[in-house]
Amino acid sequence: MSDGKAPAGAGEGEELTVRDAVSAPDAEGRPRRTTRRFPLFTRDTARPEGGGRAASGASPAPARQWPVIAVLGTVGLGLLLTALDHFRIGTLLVGVALLGGAALRWALPGVGMLAVRSRFTDIATYGVLGTVIVLLAMMVQPDPWLEIPFFKDALHFTVDS
Repeated sequence: MSDGKAPAGAGEGEELTVRDAVSAPDAEGRPRRTTRRFPLFTRDTARPEGGGRAASGASPAPARQWPVIAVLGTVGLGLLLTALDHFRIGTLLVGVALLGGAALRWALPGVGMLAVRSRFTDIATYGVLGTVIVLLAMMVQPDPWLEIPFFKDALHFTVDS
């Protein structure tokens, strides 16, 4: 197929574009690659992992993206509570929303736009940020729900120096 002619069944005037030997069509014009695995060396942008759907294509758009809507809705509720002077509960809700996003990313095969990076990176990012926000919300003054002694020593070390 190196002569640039169109395969049988292609319209006249159409030229065949061969990007690499792996995805080049065979003699009958069928794609040679039968696997969904990406080639070792890519020359194009891969489809984003979040491009998949969490529900079938027959469902309306919000139903297809319910995981990201659930996480963003919970974060929005937490920010609203924080703005209404319920700081600890609001920030706890934001942290719990991120932990829920990590759990959804781990448990579900397709989470729609909640998938931003690889599965491992998404779970680690959502999990670490959610845990840090929950811990900081529990340590907020006055009357912290959680006291970690070395944090108080570190604070005195940085302020008194």
